[in-house]
Amino acid sequence: QVQVVESGGGVVQPGGSLRLSCAASGRIFSISINDMGWYRQAPGKERESVATISRGGNTHYAGSVKDRFTISRDNAKNTVYLQMNSLKPEDTAVYYCYARIYDDYGPSDYWGQGTQVTVSS
Repeated sequence: QVQVVESGGGVVQPGGSLRLSCAASGRIFSISINDMGWYRQAPGKERESVATISRGGNTHYAGSVKDRFTISRDNAKNTVYLQMNSLKPEDTAVYYCYARIYDDYGPSDYWGQGTQVTVSS
């Protein structure tokens, strides 16, 4: 069974920074983890993709966070990070991590339970 756990959320003032971490564990091989990334969902809004990163390091960002957020990963630790700088109140949301993992049955997406990020003065 695969487990995905996020951490690093909290309350920060506008303009501040947070670093989210997400680790995948279980009966998996690190090499089996393909894309990893982050979604977020604010109250009353659709869940949206924030950033993704391939195993090889190719990244994609939502236009609203580009140049402010940086996604990275440590394949040996099965961990993905999201460095969030210049945070704005509109970044307030629950942030969810996912990992796409391939096995003999094909790809499966695994999700964390979410971590709350609140940007407020």
